[in-house]
Amino acid sequence: MARETWASRAGFILAAVGSAIGLGNIWRFPWMTAENGGSAFLLLYLLIVLVVGVPGLLAAFVIGRRANRNPVGAFKSLAGSRFWTALGVLCVVTSIMLMSFYSVVGGWILRYFLESATGAYFADPGAHFEAISYGAEAFGYQLAVLAATSLIVAAGIRRGIEATTKVMMPGVVVLLIGLAVWAAQQPGAAQGYEFYLEFDGAYLAENFLSVLGSAAGQALFTLSIGSGTMITYASYVDDDRSLPLDASAIAVFNLGIGILAGLVVFPLLFSFAPGPTEGGPGALFVGIAGAFANLPGGRLLGAVFFLVVLLAALTSLISMLEIPVSFLVDELDLERATATWGLFGLVALTGGVNAFSPAVFTLFADQLVDLLLVLGLTGFMVYTAWVLGPAAIEEYLEGAGPLSRPLVIPWRYAIGTVFPAFLLFTFYADVAAVIGLSTGTGPLLVATLLTVVPLVLVARRSVSENRPQPSESAD
Repeated sequence: MARETWASRAGFILAAVGSAIGLGNIWRFPWMTAENGGSAFLLLYLLIVLVVGVPGLLAAFVIGRRANRNPVGAFKSLAGSRFWTALGVLCVVTSIMLMSFYSVVGGWILRYFLESATGAYFADPGAHFEAISYGAEAFGYQLAVLAATSLIVAAGIRRGIEATTKVMMPGVVVLLIGLAVWAAQQPGAAQGYEFYLEFDGAYLAENFLSVLGSAAGQALFTLSIGSGTMITYASYVDDDRSLPLDASAIAVFNLGIGILAGLVVFPLLFSFAPGPTEGGPGALFVGIAGAFANLPGGRLLGAVFFLVVLLAALTSLISMLEIPVSFLVDELDLERATATWGLFGLVALTGGVNAFSPAVFTLFADQLVDLLLVLGLTGFMVYTAWVLGPAAIEEYLEGAGPLSRPLVIPWRYAIGTVFPAFLLFTFYADVAAVIGLSTGTGPLLVATLLTVVPLVLVARRSVSENRPQPSESAD
């Protein structure tokens, strides 16, 4: 079965940016920023996206384009070992877990978009969200969002994903800019900007490890790296594209829209809500909905706002669904429509648990997925640097321009040593925070070294035992 490719570079970049932006930048980013000190979190997040995120994107792109397959097929065909194939399986599992809670939030957004016409949530936004966020009705809206996502993915790469995101992403940007201009005129805008943009060094010093772990998880979440999305999307990229240029463009767009979303959300939270730290995952639906309830034309503004968020949610869900769909199409030779609707049924089951259980939803959305994304990206980097090695350099240079070519050797060794160590450090810091263990940097560094050194040794050993055959990409 012949594999599709993107029709244009713009289509690939917009699809990848849509995956990266999604709810991560509009729903989760303001919530995580508020819970982690505002500007202190923002600074670490920006640094991690640029310093770690771009090289990580490149690692995923190299794997995907080299193999021209889904994550499971990529690791199986390039490395031929069970150890690395298991990393591809982890990607598929992570994507299904992501969709399981993400689609619940998508259902909330769809409901709020439709209810904006009547102002159903205006009277008491907090009580309304509490009443509708979980249960049978939440599950029904979740199924509607999953069905829309499945229709787009079933249509294919060019006619479905690319055609849709080419329309959605410019619409998201234009509407966000308009909302940011409007938010700047609200009474609490100055306080919102101060919390969001004025650096708080004291808070960062006191809470460095917890903020670092949250910032790293959010960076990987918004960039869609660690779950296999970018491996899958890059598998449809032609060889003449510059992977370093594309990775940089996606990261910059992601940062820009993330910051823009903050310029909308924080002025409104300070203008019309109890404060930015109130509400957790529901902050967007309680604080922002309250803003529309108190404004002339609130129903129209609410509809526009939640339309933006709905479009962003769909672009991310599309990319998540494409991972297991490509696995079933490539490895089991299923028809795309059959694979898509079969997965619709599976995610309806796993997502239904999230729709009915707040405890399960919180576990997935706030903790488990971040940890899996960090482990996934760590594996991608080590694999690219040491298992692919020279083949990774060759793939990086294919189509690369004069500015990015000199960076290839530093890139390879950074993703093979420094960045995996950093990610594992944040992983252990997050695990310690989840289990309530108070620890300093010393034990975390020891745990990091005891993990990263054996991992690199395993990677180098797998090269000598079973060298990859990069020239034999599967069709």
